[in-house]
Amino acid sequence: MEKFEKLTSVAAPLPIANVDTDMIIPARYLKTIKRTGLGEGLFANMRFKEDGSDNEEFVLNQPAYKDARILVAGNNFGCGSSREHAPWALMDYGIKCVISTDFADIFYNNSFKNGMLLIKVGPEELDLLMDDAGRGANATVTVDLEAQEITGPDGGVIKFEIDSFKKHCLLNGLDDIGLTMEKEDKIASFEESHKAAQPWL
Repeated sequence: MEKFEKLTSVAAPLPIANVDTDMIIPARYLKTIKRTGLGEGLFANMRFKEDGSDNEEFVLNQPAYKDARILVAGNNFGCGSSREHAPWALMDYGIKCVISTDFADIFYNNSFKNGMLLIKVGPEELDLLMDDAGRGANATVTVDLEAQEITGPDGGVIKFEIDSFKKHCLLNGLDDIGLTMEKEDKIASFEESHKAAQPWL
């Protein structure tokens, strides 16, 4: 898993509450178990018109936000079904960090396990970040995970809290397999002793 340390990017504003996982990645895109290619379907029902052309009004289709790596979203982002394809789609599109006042629990945990940082802030702080994001391509936001700070385009700083274990995993690029491999020496030692004690297995 790619390490997450510091990210500076334009932030795309999505001031919609209760964005569920079907809005993030519609069910018709769930035929694959691969993590790649799903960015194509991210927010498909909002990004595209019925004829398949771009919906120019949707934020990620606007020139200022085409390269956004941070999403500033309304409350309760990622609610609905527990599909892991939702964080996969965001990551595949290029979104590395989502900031909101709250997230659905399953989506929250799935995101961290896939290397995406989710940040919870207060309503007033979200309003400030949404205003910053609304300024477009000339207003970049920096997220520093080690310092647990969000720095706005005018230099204002918002501190955020994060679980220490989740922080450790992101900073070191550790998914569940990576965490297991940190114990490789102990696993090998156990296997050797187990083989010696029960050679018939």
